[in-house]
Amino acid sequence: MSPRAAARLEGIGFARVYEYAPGKADWGSFGLPLEGDRDSSTRAGAHMQTDIPTCTLEESLSEVCERVRASGWDTCFVVNDRRVVLGRLGRAALVDGGGQTIEEAMTLGPSTVRPSRELDKALDRMRRENLTSLPVTRSDGVLLGLLVRDRLEHQ
Repeated sequence: MSPRAAARLEGIGFARVYEYAPGKADWGSFGLPLEGDRDSSTRAGAHMQTDIPTCTLEESLSEVCERVRASGWDTCFVVNDRRVVLGRLGRAALVDGGGQTIEEAMTLGPSTVRPSRELDKALDRMRRENLTSLPVTRSDGVLLGLLVRDRLEHQ
């Protein structure tokens, strides 16, 4: 809402008024609730897995490989202390795991999707690009979860 609208609401007695300048698209990209014909239930954020493996640049690649394999995953997201995605360790990096640092082994800047992305469009993209999974991040790069194609196609 605009500063003028916020001031008007405060003037007529609303105690808690927030100015939100970035707009509806950014609201949805943070995974905040959407309404209407294409509400939040039709969006990527409602269908992502959140229990996905992460690691930091400071960790040992061999230890991360063991932990990720033991959990049954074949991917791991490299994040910083705020969970901003820095990279991704894919199957090849997790199988090898020897002699490299996480920074050397990771793929930089993996492609992501916002939680507000319509699920059918995200799934179409996964099929078109032959992706088995697609990370979901907020507009500020914070990792929220992962869309897993096989799981989505068998819902």
